[in-house]
Amino acid sequence: MTLLWIALLPLLGVLVPVLTARRGRHFCSLATALLPALALLLTLAQLPALNAGEALRFSVAWIPGLGLDLAFRLDGLSLLFNLLIIGIGLLILLYAHYYLSPEEPFGRFYAYLILFMASMVGIVMSDNLLLLWLYWELTSLSSFLLIGFWSYRSDARKGARMALAVTGGGGLALLAGLLLLGNMVGSFDMNVVLASGELIVADPLYPVMLILVLLGAFTKSAQFPFHFWLPHAMAAPTPVSAYLHSATMVKAGIFLMARLHPAIAGSELWSVIVPLVGIITMLYGAWFALIKTDLKAILAFSTVSHLGLITVLLGIGSPMAVLAALFHILNHATFKAALFMSAGIIDHETGTRELGHLGGLRRAMPVTALLTTVAAAAMAGLPLLNGFISKEMFFTETLATPVLGGLSWIMPALATLGGVLSVAYSLRLVYAVFFKSPRQEPPKSPHEPPHLMRFPVELLVVICVLVGIFPAALATGLLGLATQAVLGEALTFYLSVWHGFNLPLAMSFVAIVAGIALYWRHPYLKSFAKSFQPVDARLVFESAMQCLARRAESSLARFDGGSLQRYMGLLLFAALVMGTLGLAGMATLTGSRGNQPLDGVLLLGAGLLIFGGIGTVLTHRHRLISLLMLSVVGLVVALTFARFSAPDLALTQLSVEVVTMILLMLALFFLPQKTASESSPRRNLRDMALAGSLGTVIASLNYAVLTRDNDPISSFFMENSVPGGGGHNVVNVILVDFRGFDTLGEITVLALAGLAIFKLLNRLRLFMPHSDNEGRVWSPDCYPMILTTISQAILPLALLVSAFIFLRGHNMPGGGFIAGLITAVALILVYMSRGVEWVQYRLDFPYQPVAIAGVAIATLTGLGSWLFGKPFLTSAFGYFHLPLVGKFELATAMLFDLGVYLAVVGATLMILANLGKVTTVHRPIKQPESSDTERSTKEKS
Repeated sequence: MTLLWIALLPLLGVLVPVLTARRGRHFCSLATALLPALALLLTLAQLPALNAGEALRFSVAWIPGLGLDLAFRLDGLSLLFNLLIIGIGLLILLYAHYYLSPEEPFGRFYAYLILFMASMVGIVMSDNLLLLWLYWELTSLSSFLLIGFWSYRSDARKGARMALAVTGGGGLALLAGLLLLGNMVGSFDMNVVLASGELIVADPLYPVMLILVLLGAFTKSAQFPFHFWLPHAMAAPTPVSAYLHSATMVKAGIFLMARLHPAIAGSELWSVIVPLVGIITMLYGAWFALIKTDLKAILAFSTVSHLGLITVLLGIGSPMAVLAALFHILNHATFKAALFMSAGIIDHETGTRELGHLGGLRRAMPVTALLTTVAAAAMAGLPLLNGFISKEMFFTETLATPVLGGLSWIMPALATLGGVLSVAYSLRLVYAVFFKSPRQEPPKSPHEPPHLMRFPVELLVVICVLVGIFPAALATGLLGLATQAVLGEALTFYLSVWHGFNLPLAMSFVAIVAGIALYWRHPYLKSFAKSFQPVDARLVFESAMQCLARRAESSLARFDGGSLQRYMGLLLFAALVMGTLGLAGMATLTGSRGNQPLDGVLLLGAGLLIFGGIGTVLTHRHRLISLLMLSVVGLVVALTFARFSAPDLALTQLSVEVVTMILLMLALFFLPQKTASESSPRRNLRDMALAGSLGTVIASLNYAVLTRDNDPISSFFMENSVPGGGGHNVVNVILVDFRGFDTLGEITVLALAGLAIFKLLNRLRLFMPHSDNEGRVWSPDCYPMILTTISQAILPLALLVSAFIFLRGHNMPGGGFIAGLITAVALILVYMSRGVEWVQYRLDFPYQPVAIAGVAIATLTGLGSWLFGKPFLTSAFGYFHLPLVGKFELATAMLFDLGVYLAVVGATLMILANLGKVTTVHRPIKQPESSDTERSTKEKS
């Protein structure tokens, strides 16, 4: 359960800032940090077990039919990422407390940030591929909210849309890849997948699966050519940028490649694609980091470059390369978070991030200058800092890589070039901000920030220095656990600052010297870069999206004519074709069961049904007559159910028919008395041919099915109704037990529909016709005495029948749905006979809570089974004996049925009662205009 709490605590923490925002900023910030801090302590408490070689796991079946389990694992890899995600996240919270202005909605910002943290924790702890994907998509959504937090800014909105589109598209590709991966091994369990590497690589679909999974990883971690979204995500507030670039979103793709490394990395295809994409990304990002003038843009492109470096190492795939990749993940998170927060401090205290307005800040901000310089030196890979050691390991592994065969020397050469660019843009960042004289004064007078705002930077810089000086003491244990989790076996290694004079050291020396020289010639680089036409990725992306939208609209216009009749015609024609093809393949239409005997009652019912159906069609422009014809159809259907031994369906159909007729009469009252003919004879002929053909085909299919022996599922319900559900009424037992979840969904939809219609009808004003189309004025007697008298007698009887139908429903025809409709019809009759005001004075309560209470009771009944360790909506029943009463049965399904009853009553009355009290305005009878002569005569008189 500890693993479950580690994953759930940050998720629960999303509610804390929302609930505490009114208590003030200090209280909200402190309260928000409590649950993530507790999750971090619980993670650290598992270190003894992990050091003992255990991989902790927790699993609960969620949707077994899909293979989706609520499964979490904590091993060395997830421990490393959890420490980064939660640890740096807590520092970001402290930093954001001082960075955001008092006018900002800090409660909402904290909620988004904690949701981001919770989704990343879920990714790194998921022990099920499908669960991992769910959290994966949650990071895309939460990052969208964070990047677009300043929604009043166009760049924030566009950057958020770009990030969501790119990472969301990659997420769909990842889902397809994970489904293929799970199908290859027959399970979505992470342990099974990680142990099936040889089986996966040998599968014919392995290349397709690998491409899809890598698309998900590359889009999330901004690898070329999907890198363009990450620099534009800098439109987010700096705390978001610092968190996103160091420990969260962009590290998700890296984590995925590391987690699935044992399963999918053992192939030549992996060894070619991943290192090449990584090296291109590394050089591309480093070049643009060198020529950008915005502080956050420089850091954003440097993030792209370092992510490419880590990808190269994972692509090489040797044990030491994996170790170097994990080590650089740790190092990059520390110095990049420090640098982004330093950039935010500079922006916060000077009012700008442009290098042209910055310079000489070492005098006004000496501490910030020192911290930024050390963090930038770590990013450049200078000695005695953590970045130096992982960069040396990177150079060492590129020298031994077999990529490109005889041209393998290209990889270390390109790695050295990347190191040169890294030194150059790091040096430019420090020198241009703190030492170079500014070309223009900044908008604000620079000064040091509050100490607590600077404290996260100080802590991270101290970690950079200590790990760089004492790597064996501070990083060996954590990296050993993480490497063992990826490789599946312990790796013997030793981290040290000095490895003697060797080729990697020479490559580092060349990178440092050449990087300084490159920065010295930076003006020539700027001139060279200006010779190319500048391309704004955001504008390109927006134009591509607009072009795609236009093409989609034009394609849709070819099929979407705006005609409902056309849509229905195409749908019915397709059904006609498919049904005809099915019938054509049958040798004979009549099956082995033959026909049942006919009698006069059946023929009379069939005749009435045909008469009602044809009459409804022929009189459809006369609303009242057509409604009467339709009621004949409904009544005959109810009688048909009763004739063929389906009393529950007959009662339901009859009750629904009454409610429907009342609803249609109330609604049609506000519509025209008669509608004009709009269809031409040719269209009528076409529609008749289509309807007749389809009716013939459907009738033939029904006849073919009914005359053949089938194996119905009803036998299972008949056999298990009493022993499994404790009821003799199989239909009701199915509704409240076997298929109770379906019923719960249906009453939920019914309640929501009732609420929606109630809102639509509330305070609605419609014109009520004063007379019919022939000029007859409606009777002023709105509430006839006969109807009033009858309703008074019917109401108590109907309620009594409703209670009787409800109580007997578990063993005889009836149940909550039918009883609810009977109650609703009885109350509607009172509304019709007495009026809305009269009824509301005596029934002074709203119907919305009734429907909501019904859904709540049904849901709580289902949840109650969990208390006894049973699946959701499992019913219990027992038999009891009382004096005078005798033996009787009680079942928890009755509570569920009570919920159905209340939901039906509340939703039905919400619709019908409110439709009956729609505010109306009488339309005066329009008199014919008199002639000019008559008008002038009247005026004179």
